[in-house]
Amino acid sequence: MIEKKMSTSNKTNNSIHFLIILFACVLTVNVYGQKKPFGAYKQKVPGTDLTVSMLPIPGGSFGMGSPNTEKGRSADEGPVHQVDIAPFWMAEFEVTWDLYQLFMSRDIDKLGNSGSKGNEVSLDVDAVSGATTPYVEMSFGMGTEGYPAICMTQNAASKFCEWLSAMTGNFYRLPTEAEWEYACRAESKTPFSFGGSANGIEDYAWYSKNSDGKYQKVGKKKPNPWGLHDMHGNVAEWTLDAYDSDIYGNRAGRKTADPFKKPTKTYPRVVRGGSWKDNPEKLRSAARVYSEKRWKIQDPQIPKSKWWHTDATFVGFRIVRPYNTPSPKEQKIYWKAKHTN
Repeated sequence: MIEKKMSTSNKTNNSIHFLIILFACVLTVNVYGQKKPFGAYKQKVPGTDLTVSMLPIPGGSFGMGSPNTEKGRSADEGPVHQVDIAPFWMAEFEVTWDLYQLFMSRDIDKLGNSGSKGNEVSLDVDAVSGATTPYVEMSFGMGTEGYPAICMTQNAASKFCEWLSAMTGNFYRLPTEAEWEYACRAESKTPFSFGGSANGIEDYAWYSKNSDGKYQKVGKKKPNPWGLHDMHGNVAEWTLDAYDSDIYGNRAGRKTADPFKKPTKTYPRVVRGGSWKDNPEKLRSAARVYSEKRWKIQDPQIPKSKWWHTDATFVGFRIVRPYNTPSPKEQKIYWKAKHTN
């Protein structure tokens, strides 16, 4: 049955629930055998006044995908299957141009090799390859300061994570598809994190009917129950996974822990969340989109850039930091996804 818009009391309860989770996470010092604080924090970017706000996402289990009865559902969203997710931090906001331009210019790199840093990553920032300068202005006039960065390939988004890791000493990467949906749902089982229908979606998302035909500054809409802004709409977000329309069926009938479909070719890969140009059905928690070669139609280069999707003005990303730090060998797997162009 389709639910009506959430009541004020339900929204208040969600806010209280989120605060309880934050308080509990701050007190947690032993998660899956690793001892370190697990609370919200702001990651300072060396040599700047910029920070990345990171929120703790508690581990747990959820039903990934959507039921046959969900309005707007696609066949690749089922069957619903049980997934266990380990705890991680996720960025409160999508990565903005303010941050991404630091990675593009690399003017502050020398500051990443000195000063106090975390101990999760041992990597010289000079070893991280950088994005080439695009032949056009990639915000396409929609705004830069405080606006989400767009048009980068999944490879470029992963390299940003590698660069930020080298600069800070903490391990950052893109979320897996399962992590992304788990964080978006924030324990909800409805099509949207705020309820069972699109009623009231304008309070939570920028989409086709309220975006004025472009993306908007991050964090201007209400967050989901775990404090994450713009998980529905504004810009769609890269995940780590290769797209496989049959993968949910392959997982049916068993519980899967932290699944990740490692890419073996450039296309297709999974994008989540819907964007400023989409209708509400594309913004649902379970909705899946995959990358395509046509996202580079305007790119005149031969071969086409491995850094930019000139026609993906609706795609950006946000970062995560797993509580359990992977080994240096595993870190490289997340940062160095295979690409052919």
